[in-house]
Amino acid sequence: MSTESQSSEDGADESRGQVWVEKYRPESIGGVVGQEEITTQLKGYVENGELPNLLFSGGAGIGKTTSAVALAKEIYGENWEEHFLELNASDDRGIDVVRDRIKEFARSSFGGYDHRIIFLDEADSLTDDAQAALRRTMEQFSGNVRFILSCNYSSQIIDPIQSRCSVFRYSAIDDEIVAERLREIAEKEGVSVTDDGLDALVYTAYGDMRGGINALQGASVVGDEVDEDAVFKITSTPRPEEVESMIQSALNGRYHEARLQLDELLTDRGLAGGDILSQIHRLIWEFDVSDDQAIDIMDRVGESDYRITEGADDRIQLEALLAGLAKDGR
Repeated sequence: MSTESQSSEDGADESRGQVWVEKYRPESIGGVVGQEEITTQLKGYVENGELPNLLFSGGAGIGKTTSAVALAKEIYGENWEEHFLELNASDDRGIDVVRDRIKEFARSSFGGYDHRIIFLDEADSLTDDAQAALRRTMEQFSGNVRFILSCNYSSQIIDPIQSRCSVFRYSAIDDEIVAERLREIAEKEGVSVTDDGLDALVYTAYGDMRGGINALQGASVVGDEVDEDAVFKITSTPRPEEVESMIQSALNGRYHEARLQLDELLTDRGLAGGDILSQIHRLIWEFDVSDDQAIDIMDRVGESDYRITEGADDRIQLEALLAGLAKDGR
């Protein structure tokens, strides 16, 4: 085997062993897609050399962590990791992590820059005591440290911290942008994606770029090409038509038929009840129902979701949901 061929195969093996989310993570703020207003403001901070404490709020996979890392890379260059501390509050929820690890990093000496960056992911998982300690730490080290907090729900962050940060609310990424990025990655990786496969990837991602890239990589190893079947299988997502058929059966008073369809999704396909409920919520306005019926379905979905979140059995709650719809449909 020639050296050139061996090198090519080694490169392919290395690519297959990499996590595509990390491999294709943008290296600069300009590479963060779908959040143009936010990235424009962040670029301004870098250009002016004045970085305030930041609070990034929004769902998963829409660019919060990527923005924080990209900021660090643009400010510190190749040595960014020396001046950037990343902590996950869902793992380190107690007050000790604020008092110890953050303070240790904030106090350590460094040169060449006015400040270092502490990135606290999932900050809404911090206890109230930990957030109070974090507020005091932000005040104590305001001269040489900037904090970037990331959370799903800014309402879970105490007001004294929010008032010390510039708040940026990230939105779900547009489907067209997700599709374009997935198509680009597929071409670079030499992965064949069918049109229905790409549509399925975008549908299951639902604005979550990270989820879409992970699904693409997972589906790429299932077969010779990424098609609709591979995507729904790898993501454990019920097809829209399956959920719609189940709900329509219930609305038409055919509870037994709807229950059998639910059983196939839960038992034969192994799908999670919460995922099925999320799909019902997403598709409500696509069902052939009146506005009053849609409102009733939404109300029942909300009740079932709350009960499942509180620990109730998925199957029982979903069967009760179908039973209620079937009763109203008679």
